[in-house]
Amino acid sequence: KIQKVKNTKRIMSISYATSSTLLPSRIVALDPGSSDGLECSVHSLPKPLLKEFRHVFGDEYLIAPSSENGREADVSNNNSLELVAIPTNQNAREDLVAIGEHIEKEKDRLLNVFIKFGQIVCERLKEQGYWADYIDPCSGLPMISSNCNKVYSEVDGMECLLNFKSYNAGFCKILTHPKWGSAVYPATIFAYCPPDIAKQLIRSLPDAA
Repeated sequence: KIQKVKNTKRIMSISYATSSTLLPSRIVALDPGSSDGLECSVHSLPKPLLKEFRHVFGDEYLIAPSSENGREADVSNNNSLELVAIPTNQNAREDLVAIGEHIEKEKDRLLNVFIKFGQIVCERLKEQGYWADYIDPCSGLPMISSNCNKVYSEVDGMECLLNFKSYNAGFCKILTHPKWGSAVYPATIFAYCPPDIAKQLIRSLPDAA
C-alpha cells in the first residue's frame, strides 16, 4: 500500500528543488491569514546566474548598508557571506499572456504585493547589516541600487534557479509555472549574507491562506 502524505506543500516544494536550492519553495505571506501569497525559495547563484548578477549589479553588493543605522553585520556565528537569490512567483487570477484592462489591473495588484514584500525582506536584511536589493518587475532594474542600469531577466532567472519552462510569443519570452501555466508573476530578491540568515527570514514568514 502507498502511504498517503498529508503535507502537499512539502511535496510541491520538492518538485521545484534544483542543485542551487538552499530552502525549498513554500507559499508565504507577510501577514497571517493573507491570501496574497508568494511562492518563494532560497538559492545559491549558479555560474550562469552569477554572471548575470554581476552584469546587472557590478560590485554594489560589496557596499554594506551599516551606515543607515550604525549596525554592522555579525557573521561570527554564521557561514561566510554569500550571494543568494530569493525568487518569488505569484499565482495570477488571470492568464497574463492575455490583454485587456482587467489584465493590467491584475498585474498592478501583483506588482504591489511583490513591492511590499521586497521592501520588507530587504529592510530586515539591511537592519542586520547585510546588502539586499530586489528587481522591479516592470523595468527589470534594481529598485534600491541607483547606480545600476542593466536589465535583469526574470524568465531566464526562473529557468536557471527553478527549471521552469518558457516559450516565445512574438518578441516576448513567456514563463510557465509547473502548476499555474502562464498565470504566474515572477520577481526576485537578491542578498549578500550568510545563507542561514536568508533561510531563517523566509522560514519566519507565515503561510498564505
